[in-house]
Amino acid sequence: MQVLRGEAGVGKTALLEYVAEQAPGCRVVWVVGVQSEMELAYAGLHQLCAGLLDASAGRPRPQRDALQVAFGLAESGAPNHFMVALAALNLLSEAAEVSPLVCLIDDAQWLDKASALALGFVARRLLAERIAMVFAVREPSDVPELYGLPDLVVTGLPLADARLLLAAVVAGRLDERVADRILADAHGNPLALLELPRGMRPAQLAGGFGLPGYGTLTTRVEQVFARRVESLPPDSGRLMLIAAAEPLGDVTLLWRAAEQLRIGPDAAAPAEATGLVEFDTRVRFRHPLVRSAVYRAASPDDRCQVHGALADATDADADPDRRAWHRAYATPGLDEAVAAELQRSAVRAQRRGGAAAAAAFLQRAAELTPDPARRGERALAGAEAKLDAADPDAASTLLATADLCPLDRYQRARLQRLRAQVVFSLSRGSDAVPLLLDAADSLAGFDSRLARETYLEAFTAAAFAGRLGDLHHVRETAAGVLAAPAEVSPVDPIDALLRGIATVLSRGYQAGVPPLKLALEAFGRADEDSADVNRWLWLACRIASDLWDDQLWDELSSRGVRLAREAGDLSLLPIAESYRAGVHLQAGEFAAASTLMAESTAIIQRTATAPLIYSPPMILAYRGDEAEAVPVIEAARKDAIARGQGLALSMIDCARAVLFNGLARYEDATAAAEVAAAHDGLGLYALALPELIEAAVRSGRDQLASVTLERLVERTQASGTNWALGIEASSRALLAAGPAAEAFYQEAVARLGRGHVAFHRARAQLLYGEWLRRQNRRVDARQQLSAAYELFDRFGAEGFAGRARRELSATGETARRRTTDSPSLLTPREALIARLARDGLTNSEIGAQLFISPRTVEYHLHKVYPKLDISSRKELRHALPGIPSRATGQHD
Repeated sequence: MQVLRGEAGVGKTALLEYVAEQAPGCRVVWVVGVQSEMELAYAGLHQLCAGLLDASAGRPRPQRDALQVAFGLAESGAPNHFMVALAALNLLSEAAEVSPLVCLIDDAQWLDKASALALGFVARRLLAERIAMVFAVREPSDVPELYGLPDLVVTGLPLADARLLLAAVVAGRLDERVADRILADAHGNPLALLELPRGMRPAQLAGGFGLPGYGTLTTRVEQVFARRVESLPPDSGRLMLIAAAEPLGDVTLLWRAAEQLRIGPDAAAPAEATGLVEFDTRVRFRHPLVRSAVYRAASPDDRCQVHGALADATDADADPDRRAWHRAYATPGLDEAVAAELQRSAVRAQRRGGAAAAAAFLQRAAELTPDPARRGERALAGAEAKLDAADPDAASTLLATADLCPLDRYQRARLQRLRAQVVFSLSRGSDAVPLLLDAADSLAGFDSRLARETYLEAFTAAAFAGRLGDLHHVRETAAGVLAAPAEVSPVDPIDALLRGIATVLSRGYQAGVPPLKLALEAFGRADEDSADVNRWLWLACRIASDLWDDQLWDELSSRGVRLAREAGDLSLLPIAESYRAGVHLQAGEFAAASTLMAESTAIIQRTATAPLIYSPPMILAYRGDEAEAVPVIEAARKDAIARGQGLALSMIDCARAVLFNGLARYEDATAAAEVAAAHDGLGLYALALPELIEAAVRSGRDQLASVTLERLVERTQASGTNWALGIEASSRALLAAGPAAEAFYQEAVARLGRGHVAFHRARAQLLYGEWLRRQNRRVDARQQLSAAYELFDRFGAEGFAGRARRELSATGETARRRTTDSPSLLTPREALIARLARDGLTNSEIGAQLFISPRTVEYHLHKVYPKLDISSRKELRHALPGIPSRATGQHD
């Protein structure tokens, strides 16, 4: 896979053509991004897959249906973005089985967002397939969907080569000063070297007169193209304008539109004689700058006429959205009929999952709407669509339009909420809290359910703000929320969650636990088809972890990731994956946690939303590699402060405490845990408390440990889960003596062995073994320390494993290191695929879960077998005993 990056005219398209020429025996498929199609969902992907769709008949029905809906060939609900991408991956993979496939994507910066996401998804997952994908991106531009793919920057020609090329294209004498000026302006750009001299008269080439001294290189090259088009007969120039305004390159549509404007076939020859355009089975411009030059040079009236002709020539039944788009740009003034047609196109786009397309239709509809009130409503709808598409900056622009319209009070309240959501999506910090509270207050008199959701959004923002936020107003609002009657028959999950959090805010943790448990039970019973409930599953996971309920955390996070993937919701999936990763982290499944967080981070980068700052530091802290962890922790701390994310800051300090406890640097751990535990935000996050107790006891600060234990017991007793009571018992043991201490240690090991918290069980065994050694009970100590070491070593928790190894050595025992054929040699992706294969899933089923092709699954398995010293799939169960497969919601 390769992404070619460079300025316009530097030779990216020529390189793509060279790749095509060097691919004998391969099927070559071209895709060209077109600026005017950027808002039409899946337009680019359709270019790539259109010729292969016949082969999709044998694909699984969900994949086949997803492509049909995405391409407007069938009506249904919004297609699953991930299913569309997976279907495209498998469609290309199957085509490549017949003959190797070369996919060339030119002007990728102009791909529509849905296609860019899908093509980037496919490119990242190609490994064993006989497929090459090469993208060409014009710089400067930002295509986050292609981040992470290998880049090749295409630079200009060296000066000597540039001078030779310039001399070859200029007939006659070329003044040295003129040559130097052209060479300096062109910076080695081949297209500029070819085209700039063509716009100059011989006298200018000889004497240096008339060279433009302003504008960008792209603008000047476009001006050269525009002057060559201006020299054409009028009908030939208008024919080129039709081609520039119609990005499909459909010659049948081109000539139907030309007929509308009374342009005959003889207009093509002069245009083709310029060498700038070809009218063959498809229309093809010599360079994208020719298209933009032709379109920009045309007068507004000419553009309107051309778009009008294209609208009339477009079949209203076969392609109503493209017809509406052309009508929109054929309309110079306000027009309610066209605006209404665009609004209907927006509805169709949303059904196809094209949130960006829907927003573009609504934005243009708002611009054409005569009635100011209706214009404001359409702008609000467009802003909502932009937020759904994870594009908060574009949403802000539409909100500014809505703000200028005469909105009613309800619409003003919705505008407030959308602005607050934009702020939260960009920072996940404290700035959004007062904005969301004000919006919720404004909505309360109009839409009680929307108001409740907004209050919940405000409380969530307050949770993220944590110690960096001002909770006074939040607590007052929480008390007001509790004063309103609850929906009790049946229990509404969202209302119950809101009331539970409000109770914690206004009355404290212990009072809040019963209503929060009630809310989590309601989420567990909720219909999976409820989009409103699914939207808040991630928060339910967060509450489950705060209540020390590892069983519910496991179940809800598994469902949350699965539903977010099925819905293709790129705003919810990253945070759902982060909470799912947390389940694996507590279970000691670091590889699975890392895999999920890598995918979460990749999605966040592609959608340019606020990062989940705390996750990488926590994973690295549990692993215990100080050299790798400390720089990441410090960078995350600065980012959290800048964004106003107090919760992340507390979790980062907790990560430092875990790291230093594992390294037996207890004074450093105490300092970090004290800061993390001093500010608990909403009164829920408490994982820093046991870290502080352990570090304080080991540092000789028993008084601090005792006070902290009282705080911990308030929470663990209210929770009552085995995880909570096991942590409490382990912490009590550190401050106890004699038989009482041993009883607490034994209780901790037993309770922590009953759930999905193996990492904490190992820590309890480590503490118990350390205590036994200090009691001179070496044989008993070896049993606990060996068990702890084996777990830490298997998890990859280097810090705690080292601590256990040193304690074992003090008892006279040598810790046994893992052998080279251990499953630990597997990469996170290999380990996940191996566990799923062990559990009986086929390659196709594994590929569908992990969004890779079956061929890539097989490729990974063939790397797994020698690492595990096995030769077949059936031996996986013996090679990977007892490892639960929960990364994608599967259970043994």
